[in-house]
Amino acid sequence: MSTRGDFISKIESLPARLEAAVTGATEAQLARPYKPGGWNARQVIHHLADSHMNAFIRCRLITTEENPGLKPYDQDAWARLPDSATGPLEPSLAILRGLHARWAAFFRALPEEAWSRQGMHPDDGPRTIAALLESYCAHGERHLGHIQAGIAG
Repeated sequence: MSTRGDFISKIESLPARLEAAVTGATEAQLARPYKPGGWNARQVIHHLADSHMNAFIRCRLITTEENPGLKPYDQDAWARLPDSATGPLEPSLAILRGLHARWAAFFRALPEEAWSRQGMHPDDGPRTIAALLESYCAHGERHLGHIQAGIAG
């Protein structure tokens, strides 16, 4: 069983592991979907930046407001936007480096009583900060696997 510290360490190390996964990949490998009809590695990297920015903001809202609404977004529509579909990886990798450093620091400084605070997602219902940490840790790990699978072919 993973501990909170394990989840935070995985959040913190994800950007370096993503960079290692795409280093040396060809344009053809980055454009190859990890499964039929799935996103390609480029779209997954951009999606992780988009998704984890939203998650970081959700965590901050939950910490500073009483039961805030957590706005959903159409991740597939975002993945089809030109900057996600064909844009260079470095801007999103840079976002992920900075964001995950901040996010890990945020989690490490969070007082114990804040972990049970929650926000309300219209599709997923109540979400605590503890649940978001675990969920987005798994999200990053799952998509890292997708990137590796797409590049490997």
